[in-house]
Amino acid sequence: MNKKFLLIALIVLGFGFSVYAYLGGFSTPEIKVTNVKTRYLAGNYYAGPVEGEQLGQLFRQAAEVLEKKEVPGVLANIYYNNPEKQSDSLKAFIGIMIEDSTAQLPAGYKLQKVAGGKVVQASVNAHYMLSPKKLYPALFDYLKMEKLKTKQTYLEIFPTDRTAIVQAEIIP
Repeated sequence: MNKKFLLIALIVLGFGFSVYAYLGGFSTPEIKVTNVKTRYLAGNYYAGPVEGEQLGQLFRQAAEVLEKKEVPGVLANIYYNNPEKQSDSLKAFIGIMIEDSTAQLPAGYKLQKVAGGKVVQASVNAHYMLSPKKLYPALFDYLKMEKLKTKQTYLEIFPTDRTAIVQAEIIP
């Protein structure tokens, strides 16, 4: 009985580690300072609880817009809260990063400009569900180590299901 239980537990544990590794759970974030051009996001503002239903709806809506090819681009979000400071409320712009600021936007979408300039960028090859928990700690550790100050605005970009980028503009 105990041997069977141990064997089953080891199999389940092995499967869990395999899935975690497959999703990029063991990937290490890459941090660099780089210059970026002005970017544009098509989407909607959100202010409310971190676990709010409307937040989930905005993410699903953006994914649907991309799936239907209503506007070309990649999933992207702007967070106006510092994720290092725990809070139960969130201010964000949820949508799609687009190349052409003159493109016809989907119904109800607004255009948000993100100024270009010098940023600290953290990137990782991991599933978008795992990546924020890897990127933000690495980004904040780098900022402390290099004694850099940034604006308290964070741009998340998801070029693929398995790639995530977070950028924060450096204050000169």
